[in-house]
Amino acid sequence: MVIVSRNNPLVKEFSSLKEKKYRKQRGAFLAEGGKMVREAVQKGMRVLRLAVREDYVGETFSLPVTVFGEDAFRAVCDEKTPQGIVAEIEIPVYELRPPRSSCLLLDGVSDPANMGAIVRSANAAGYRELYCIDCADPFSPKSVRASMSGVFSVRIMQGNREEVLSVLSGVPLLAADMSGENIFHFQPPEIFALCIGNEGNGLSREVRERASKTVCIPMEGDAESLNAAVSASVAMYLLKRKHFERS
Repeated sequence: MVIVSRNNPLVKEFSSLKEKKYRKQRGAFLAEGGKMVREAVQKGMRVLRLAVREDYVGETFSLPVTVFGEDAFRAVCDEKTPQGIVAEIEIPVYELRPPRSSCLLLDGVSDPANMGAIVRSANAAGYRELYCIDCADPFSPKSVRASMSGVFSVRIMQGNREEVLSVLSGVPLLAADMSGENIFHFQPPEIFALCIGNEGNGLSREVRERASKTVCIPMEGDAESLNAAVSASVAMYLLKRKHFERS
């Protein structure tokens, strides 16, 4: 059966996951496109169900499938040009724990695209544990899309400032801030937490006060700052440059 009406309850159920309050209520999020769905399955994510457009001819991974007409499917998706398949995936919930290797502390990152891009870079650079304080939802459609499947491969832990700083109490915090020392000259400890702050206001006072070191990316010309995701990506790789030089 092909569901064609935007008012169908199943259309509304899928579509509601574009909003944070419904993702929280149902403990699920959307991943759109064949590549994204395939990688979710390969990474062992719990895919609850699939929706496909009636003209879709790709793989469905032996999962329950709902078929929508073009207009109904467009209502389900967040992308402007939907690719024909979307998955409802259970949000992984991780308890706060101390990191097992170098990690990220994201302190008030508010832009969903920045959040997703940071997750993407963290996965690529080998930062598997991310601690989030008052950040954009990493499971929003825009964040998931910007993460390029990175959201399936990292452990995202969320808590208030006191909880996160407590679990990181034995870990050196490296604050990324323009007032810090040149990151190109900095020798990081073996394990650390790189702290990235809000796009407009930077790191909170509590995180800055707890940081053992502050580092900055030098800039030339009249540039005042870098995009938060770009800064985080550059810093992540520079702080692990010895690891990549050996690989």
